[in-house]
Amino acid sequence: MTEYNHDNQNSPFTPLGDSDLNVPGEYDDDIFFEEAFSIKTTRTSDSNKTFVGSTVHERRFTIAFIALFIIFFVFTVKTSYLQIINGYMYKELAEENRIFHYTIQSERGIIYDRNGNPLTKNTPTFDIVVPSNIINDSDYTIELHQIADDLNVNLENILQTASKYSIPTDILFAEQIPYEKALIYMSSKSESWISVETSALREYNNQNTLSLSHILGYTSSINSDEYDSYKSLGYRTFDKIGKQGLEKYYETILRGTYGVELLEVDAFGNIERIISKTEPQDGENIYTTIDLNLQSFIEDRLKERLDNSDSTKASVIVMDPNNGEILSLISWPSYDANLFTNGIEQESYSILSNDTDQPLFPRAIAGEFPSGSTIKPVYAAAALIEGIITPYTTFMSTGGIWVNIWFFPDWRANGHGPTNVYHAIADSVNTFFYYIGGGKDDFEGLGIERMMQYASLFGFGSKTGIDLPGEADGFLPSMEWKEETKGEQWYIGDTYHVSIGQGDLLVTPIQIAQSTAVIANGGSMITPHLNIATTPTIKTIIDSDTAEIIQDAMRQTVTNGSAMSLQNAVVEVAGKTGTAQWSQDGIPHSWFTGFAPYDDPQIVVTILIEEGSNNYIAVPLANDIIDYWFSLNKTL
Repeated sequence: MTEYNHDNQNSPFTPLGDSDLNVPGEYDDDIFFEEAFSIKTTRTSDSNKTFVGSTVHERRFTIAFIALFIIFFVFTVKTSYLQIINGYMYKELAEENRIFHYTIQSERGIIYDRNGNPLTKNTPTFDIVVPSNIINDSDYTIELHQIADDLNVNLENILQTASKYSIPTDILFAEQIPYEKALIYMSSKSESWISVETSALREYNNQNTLSLSHILGYTSSINSDEYDSYKSLGYRTFDKIGKQGLEKYYETILRGTYGVELLEVDAFGNIERIISKTEPQDGENIYTTIDLNLQSFIEDRLKERLDNSDSTKASVIVMDPNNGEILSLISWPSYDANLFTNGIEQESYSILSNDTDQPLFPRAIAGEFPSGSTIKPVYAAAALIEGIITPYTTFMSTGGIWVNIWFFPDWRANGHGPTNVYHAIADSVNTFFYYIGGGKDDFEGLGIERMMQYASLFGFGSKTGIDLPGEADGFLPSMEWKEETKGEQWYIGDTYHVSIGQGDLLVTPIQIAQSTAVIANGGSMITPHLNIATTPTIKTIIDSDTAEIIQDAMRQTVTNGSAMSLQNAVVEVAGKTGTAQWSQDGIPHSWFTGFAPYDDPQIVVTILIEEGSNNYIAVPLANDIIDYWFSLNKTL
């Protein structure tokens, strides 16, 4: 029989003797149940919570429950924020990492002259484009360095550009790469994240006619301000856009719409499948109203005449007065637009920008000059319409008029004798226009307000609306303007100056051409334009009888007035000469504007020779142009 050690009372393995057990039968049953009931009652009434193997106080239980609720609530809110509020953004980021967008450039439309001669062309070239998220990914650092070395590009500049974008976008990695290298990258499967785009170098067929540059403009890389304006139309940060001329004015039409190809790639950039492809829509071709042969002829003849004079700057416009089509538009001197298409060198740009003759300036539409006598037909028409004069009203020209101590001269010192509206326009008699403009003694003239109202009616003081950027609006002075700007009151002498096209009045050559067209076509204002598809705005502003009187007066300019050399032209010509002073010390500008044939006007010719004075370039050049246009292969 095994013996047990009773000395170790605390041992869990010490067996208990009979005396240690509450053996039924040795204790009263009532005492047993009383103890049992007492234990049960105590546990259920206690403020503790009983779990398997533990007891937790109620306060701790409440705190734990609240903590769990807060954690669950925060988790739910954060999940909702990520998936609902910012879900689209994160989805887009995930898609960008999984899908490559390859842009397919559209072909830029060609610009033609009215006879179908191309004035621009696109020479194919190749560009390397890489997504910004690839460039910003350190996993591609080695490959990017290798490609940069191969293509001889500055990777640091590219990295700086890519770092500016938080959302993946296309980055121009290299442009105009050789055809052989383009083939290599096109066929590379290990570098499928590289996009080889077929681009085009824009070129201009102006080698023999540089004056086309002011008409056509040029394309060059988009800048940040331009990108902000165009990005909603799908433009990228490195796209080429029109900067001047028709290229700028018709940018979105010429550009067309880019296509896009979506490719799904794996984690290594390998193409899994083509998701979708949208074909590009090429830009529209534009047929201009310009006659290339006429443009070339005028440029050559203008250069010849300027070379034999001291003048270097000029504007020439030939326009159809019946529909507003511009047949020739020359701002001289000009420049070669091809210098800008691939990024002009600083030295070349400095030469152009520092040239005092301003070859980059489109003076035919943006130059503002005193009109000289070319505005006199407008004032004559206004006086006839307002009843200030009739065709037979006559004033005596004795060489000028006096107002107190101030003398306002005619250009002919001894005067022009008795003068009506026909003689006044033909021989440009200042005295006649002093009278109808400012009045004299008992004769009431138009006054500055009505003069400017009619000038505005004929298009002065506002842009003509020609489809070229950068047009100026000229300037029409007023009493209020002089008081506010110069702090001086308006004098009668100011009105006299404006009435002969001097003073503070400023016009553009295209405005003079437009106003001449009103007289030539019988009284209608027409918007000049270069896109032959344009439907011009036509508005009658004066009656045909008034227009006919001014036509006849302008015809007398040629038959017995200041442009008699035009009598030798192949058709009958009507016109108006002008000499415009712009500085007390400067040489005056020389103007001519007219139309032909006189009895059936088909063209308006407007010429400004800056600082041309009396070197007689404007009228002979007009003769050259009219003879050319109405001779060989031209139907009257």
